[in-house]
Order: sequence, then structure tokens, then C-alpha cells
Amino acid sequence: MVDGVRKRVAVIGGGIAGLAAAVRLRDLLPAATDLIVYEQSGVLGGKLRTGELGGAAVERGAESFLTSGPGGGESAAVALAKRLDLGTALVHPASVPAALSIGGHLTPIPGGTLVGVPADLGRLGSVAHPDAGRDHDEGHPLLAAGEDVAVGALVRRRYGDEVVDRLVDPLLGGVYAGRADGLSLEVTIPQLAETARVEHTLRAAVRAALAKRARPAAQPGPGFSAPSEGPGTGSSAVFTAIDGGMTRLVAAAAAASGARLSLGLPVRDLARTAHGWRLLLGPAPAPQTDDVDAVVLAVPPFMAKTLLPDVETPDSFRAIVNGHFAFAPPETAPPILGVINGTVEWIFAFPGRLSVTISGADRLLATPREELADMMWRDVTAALGIAAPLPAWQIVRERRATFAAVPAQNARRPRAATKWQNLVLAGDWTATGLPATIEGAIRSGVTAAAVLNRRS
Repeated sequence: MVDGVRKRVAVIGGGIAGLAAAVRLRDLLPAATDLIVYEQSGVLGGKLRTGELGGAAVERGAESFLTSGPGGGESAAVALAKRLDLGTALVHPASVPAALSIGGHLTPIPGGTLVGVPADLGRLGSVAHPDAGRDHDEGHPLLAAGEDVAVGALVRRRYGDEVVDRLVDPLLGGVYAGRADGLSLEVTIPQLAETARVEHTLRAAVRAALAKRARPAAQPGPGFSAPSEGPGTGSSAVFTAIDGGMTRLVAAAAAASGARLSLGLPVRDLARTAHGWRLLLGPAPAPQTDDVDAVVLAVPPFMAKTLLPDVETPDSFRAIVNGHFAFAPPETAPPILGVINGTVEWIFAFPGRLSVTISGADRLLATPREELADMMWRDVTAALGIAAPLPAWQIVRERRATFAAVPAQNARRPRAATKWQNLVLAGDWTATGLPATIEGAIRSGVTAAAVLNRRS
């Protein structure tokens, strides 16, 4: 970019990764910089969208985000919310213990576990019977530096099959759309991967990871300044949501970025120019072009691959199906319930509503919605011990909700920086060191903005 000339920066993709990048660029670049966000769908937010069911707000994507980041400090999502003056809108789900439904019987998820991987085998009770003698010190860390492994393989080797089959696989697989024997430790439980490269037993590694996660969140999240005061700082809650829904976060980010919005016109091609990039927009019969100095490419990986064939991206994906039911949960319902050996994997209780999630749901993409709703509701009533006809419902299917969280796909995640000085990548599929989550998406946008600013 040329000094003394008003710079134009394109953010291609109006999901939360692109919007986080736009907000951070507005903070970093000169005030006169012309920021343009291009979103082909016509609606900002990507997977984050608040709808309505039975007169109440319902999220069509994620309901909440992590309160703390992987290093124990404030998460990037909380920091972004505060940057957008939404500190007073941060709310926390009830801190009631989550539970498991095993054969229709509710039992608390054993304490001291990390996505189902226990630190104290004596606390598993009847949920699973471990082979405790396997987890002995062999005189070296569990993993070598930079090594990745399937979660299931590590836990089977150290705790035995039953811990994987009855605890880790249902919990981890239900979150990350796969089976524990194929899921990457680096992608799905990065804090455990880190401690496993230091500790000599799995129990010690889990304890160290849990201790790190519990570190007080005193420092600001990445990329945004800490406010002098406001809710959320130092909160012990695991999850945080936005009062009014995720669409409120999206709208606030778009406004704070000060970016011009180009909605409904897909970017079909990117071409290098003498000083930047030329964007080919709109339908083929009536194309438009726009020249910019720099680009943040914040689209899904399969779209990024189309625009930049030389960039390696994840190329295997998993579907997620969510169901929402306008039914007030019974008072005994835990806020989060993992269902063992059911079609439904997770049940979430909200005021006036029950929601369910099925990960790795590719097999259900062609199932009629009415059949899916009936199937889900049967699991819900069995797990919660209620007898009620099918209430008003919504089904939300995401065909390519997340990249497959396996070691081979993790190795395909690119960094924000590319071989072009004036083009960077953002998205939860980039090499954030985190799974495909809101936190990963926002961190990717912050990182992309910082890289582009350094290169300007």
C-alpha cells in the first residue's frame, strides 16, 4: 500500500471471523482507511443467527462461547463483546452440573474430567471401569514435541477401552462430530496436547490442563483493550452468552468496524494488480469489479480453495443437526445433558425451550424434517422422563458445519499469513491452535488483522 493515499481493504466474508478482523483493522489502521465487507449471502453473521420459536429467541448456530481463553485469560469472544460495548449484555448459563443419560437414568458427569478424559479415575463410579494400571510413568512425556495423536488411541492405551467407549467417545464425539479414535488431540483438546508434551502420565497431564484452564481471567483477550470495568472480568463461569442473542454481537461488530457493506454479491475471482487485488463480483452475465489494496479472506475453506487454488485448506467436513422444541423443561432437567447410546447426543435446557444437537450427522442430511423432529423428541422424552406430544419445533441442518477434526485435516490448516504480503486468511478452519469454535473464529480475525497491519 502506498503512503499518502487512502487505502482500501476488502474483508471477504461477513461471518464473525471477518467481522472481528474488520473491527481490529479499524483499531489498527489509519482512520481514513476504506474498509469494505463483502458477504454473498446478503446477511451478516455466517453461522451466528438468532431466530424465533414460540415467541422466544432461539439461536440457529452456537448459543454461547467460552468465557476464558486457552491460556486462562479472558477469551477473545468476551474481549470482542466488551470492545463493542456489550459488557453489560454478557450473561452466563446456570452453573448447575451437567449430566449423562445412560439407559434413561440420569447421572452426573464425573468431576475432574476434560471433555470426558478423567484426571481422577476413582471418581468415575459406575459410568466406566478403567484399567488404572496402564497409566504408569515410562520415563518420558506422553507425546514428543509437535506430535499429535488420536484422542481415543491415547486414552485406550492409558485407561483402557471402557473409559473411551462409555465416557470420552460420547462426550468428545458429540462435540466434535466424530469418533474419539479418529479425532485429533491437538484440535479437540489443545490444552491437553500441550501438557501431554510435558507430563509423563495421562492423569498428570489432565490435572495440569485443568489447572491451566482454571487460572483467573485477569488479562484482556487477544487484540482488544481491557475496559476499566464491566461484567465478565474474572468470571468463573465456563460459558458466556449475549443477552438478546448472537445477532446482537454481529450487528455491533459491523457497526464498530465502520465498514461499508456489500451484501448479496459473491466474490467469484481474485486477481493480482500492480498495487493490490481486483475482485470479480456478482453473477457471470453481469459481472462487476472492485480494486483494493489488501484482502482479508474470511470465507469457508472450500470457498477459499476456489478463490486461491494454491492455498492448502481442510477438505473433509462433518454435518451437524440441531433441533429446537418449544417446551418448558422440567425443574429436574440439568442445563446440559449428554445422551449415551441415543441418536441425540446433547440436550440443552433453556427457559421455555429444549434444544438438541447431533454431531457427525451426515447420515441424517436426507432424513425428512418431520421424521427428524419425531426421532429427536423420542430421545428427549426418554432421557428426561417426560410424557408429552411433539411441541412446535425447528430443525437446523449444517451440511459442512466443521472440518473433520482428525490429525490429517489439522495438518492442512493454513496460517493467517500467505505468500502475498497484502492477503491474509481468517476463519475457524485456519491454524488457530483451537477447534472450530466461535473463539477460534474471532482469534483468527484478530490474528489476520495484526498480520496485515504489520505487512502494510
